[in-house]
Amino acid sequence: RAPQLHPTRAPPRCSTMRYSNYLRYSVAANIALVATFLVVAWTTSAGSSGLSARLSAFRRPVSMRAPAAAGALQRRTSVFAGPVVPETKTYDFSWMEDELSSPGMGMSNKDRPLLDLRVRPRRNRRTDGMRDMVRENILTPANFIYPLFIHDEKENEKIVSMPGCERHSLDSMLNEVGEARAEGVRSVILFPKVEDDKKTNFGEEAYNPEGIVPRAIRMIKAKYPDMIVITDVALDPYSSMGHDGIVENGVILNDETVQQLCRQAVTQAEAGADIVAPSDMMDGRIGAIRDALDVEGYTNVSIIAYTAKYASAYYGPFRDALDSHPGFGNKKTYQMDPANTREALLEAELDAQEGADMMMVKPGLPYLDIIRLLKEASDVPIAAYHVSGEYAMLKAAAERGWLNEKDVALETLLCMSGEKKQHVIWGWG
Repeated sequence: RAPQLHPTRAPPRCSTMRYSNYLRYSVAANIALVATFLVVAWTTSAGSSGLSARLSAFRRPVSMRAPAAAGALQRRTSVFAGPVVPETKTYDFSWMEDELSSPGMGMSNKDRPLLDLRVRPRRNRRTDGMRDMVRENILTPANFIYPLFIHDEKENEKIVSMPGCERHSLDSMLNEVGEARAEGVRSVILFPKVEDDKKTNFGEEAYNPEGIVPRAIRMIKAKYPDMIVITDVALDPYSSMGHDGIVENGVILNDETVQQLCRQAVTQAEAGADIVAPSDMMDGRIGAIRDALDVEGYTNVSIIAYTAKYASAYYGPFRDALDSHPGFGNKKTYQMDPANTREALLEAELDAQEGADMMMVKPGLPYLDIIRLLKEASDVPIAAYHVSGEYAMLKAAAERGWLNEKDVALETLLCMSGEKKQHVIWGWG
């Protein structure tokens, strides 16, 4: 029989007494829900400790991970008496025919409630295979750029504010590159920690051909010539002032700094860098670096411009890693104001005119709207930087058992991928 819909049936009305009872039950139910949430939160926070495994922990079931984190996840489900196994049972819904509440609801030929719908988005979510078939954004290791923190020491050094990450010796760096390559990651970006006695206001160590970055590039290219090596172009790791440019009377100079950046980029290209990535946010530096590379014969070296790099509070752990906190003040006179959106369009237009091959938004997750904005406004590829502060806060929550580390990491990356970027700088440890 055809579905029997009830276009004229009105929803049942409650008397004042029934409504009053309903309201009391509703309030009681919400209080119980809040109480349950507080119990779960309290039992989750009590006694949980950190995960010590690195990326390999992602591939393990919860039962094989660090006991404290697994225990926290177990406590979180214990309130509900453990996992529920769906029973195999077919119910009789025919009794609902006389109690249908919606005018748009009828009964199907199978005596089950039936909405008058032809479009049902849940059909495309019904099974794993169906979801795989219609998935709009797919992450692959080739989309990742692996940031490597390096120093001129024999041993690695843990970065306390970035659990699972280290400053690598050059030998360790080479091992990391090999492991990343085996997983399908094709790109790395190098960030150096420079010794204090090599830091100056003019950052001359940035273009020393025997400095740590040129040596690291040559090592990687000698062993893994097919790896894409990206370099950071900025003075802050080399600056005695901790800023991205030359400082004079408390002012970060623009054009004088750009001269130093050009020398730095050419030195990195000479060592074999495939891509240089100016992160300094000086005006006009993309065009100047493009010209400097071209005149020296490095026309095939690409430029990723840090186009929308915001003066963000999310950079703290990264500056710990490089020991590059500003010596005074902040970086708001050259990095962008987090309150500004349209300014990103101006920066993108200028970078494109000056010859940027790719553009980057940093940080990534808090600025998904900017990623989308630049993608729609520009024809060049867009990259997102999942920065140290984003990593640290998710890692801390995962160590306490409040989040599933693997799931939240992959979801975060997928969210940035969903904003139509091509590459993510991502260094999960």
